[in-house]
Amino acid sequence: MNRLALITLIPLAFAIPAAAQSMDQGGMSGMTMPMPAAPVAKAKAASAKTSTKAGPRSHHQAVRPASAAPKTAAAPSDAHAGHDMAGMAMPGTPPADAMPGMAAAEAPGGADMAGMKGMDMPPASQPGPDMASMPAMSEPEIPAAPPPPAPKDYAAERFFDPTAMAAARTVLREEHGGARLSKVMANLAEYQAGSGGGGYRWEGQAWFGSDINRFVVKTEGEGTRRDGLDSAELQGLYSHAIGPYFNLQAGLRQDFKPHARTYATVGFEGLAPYWFDVEGALFLSSKGELLGRLEGTYDLRLTQRVILQPRAELNLAAQDTMETRTGAGISNAELGLRLRYEVTREFAPYVGVSYDRKFGKTGDYARALGEDVEATSFVMGVRAWF
Repeated sequence: MNRLALITLIPLAFAIPAAAQSMDQGGMSGMTMPMPAAPVAKAKAASAKTSTKAGPRSHHQAVRPASAAPKTAAAPSDAHAGHDMAGMAMPGTPPADAMPGMAAAEAPGGADMAGMKGMDMPPASQPGPDMASMPAMSEPEIPAAPPPPAPKDYAAERFFDPTAMAAARTVLREEHGGARLSKVMANLAEYQAGSGGGGYRWEGQAWFGSDINRFVVKTEGEGTRRDGLDSAELQGLYSHAIGPYFNLQAGLRQDFKPHARTYATVGFEGLAPYWFDVEGALFLSSKGELLGRLEGTYDLRLTQRVILQPRAELNLAAQDTMETRTGAGISNAELGLRLRYEVTREFAPYVGVSYDRKFGKTGDYARALGEDVEATSFVMGVRAWF
């Protein structure tokens, strides 16, 4: 039995050297195994003999030039599994000496691009082209075509009366910016309790028109229970919007008390920055008297319904007029503070205090007639609009 086993192992002993010779990587083009120098040289010599006997190479294998020096084995950390990948030639790649003008690069697997014909690359130190000096590329000019004409046919008129549809389009235009609106507002309608026996005061306006053009009527006046009506005026104005927040106004003013006067009027009203409602006007009478007026209010919303409103009004004159008891400069001023409660947005009762003072020559006229120069009143009234 032992003899039979030894006879079986004899062919295996002869097959081991042949297998080791066939696994030699030296015969593979571009492949270098990491082995000691002497065994590598012997392996390459054996591989050369084997390749000579193997016959002609296939056209898929690269031919290694004779002038190329054999590369030393690379460390396992620099190549994949100990193979020198830099020396491998890809299938179908011609030898380096077959490519004119192209030399092998010093870097592994690289190519010297500077040696290629027709490709003159500037050195790294040479700056590139100056983009700022290049002429600007302008877009081709497209001739402006006239806008298409507005359509004159309406699809709805195929099914409805054209007259009715024209009326409907008119209403649509009015409701989208061309509507005719109106408003009547009593800004002040109050009773004043003071040392002079009490009195009353009103100020309001009404207007009709659009957002751009309006006809405005303004009125204001005051009186006392003892003496009756002290002053009353009425203004009729044309108002034109000169911006989103301001209107320019011009028209006539008619005074009924204390003396009848007619004035040409030009002024403005609007909403100033920080939500101040301001109003101003100049008045030129038929007798050449020039007057001025400035008003301002501010709504300080304490809650959604409780609003505290400071108010100031200044009246000025350019000359002394004894007939109207008006002196040059600031003739009188009124400062007020009113607290209102908006039951609805359209109706708001209020209480407050008002201080009125006459200045300069106007005060002198008041003293000569036995009137008070200044007065402080507790007021209560209502602010309403519809």
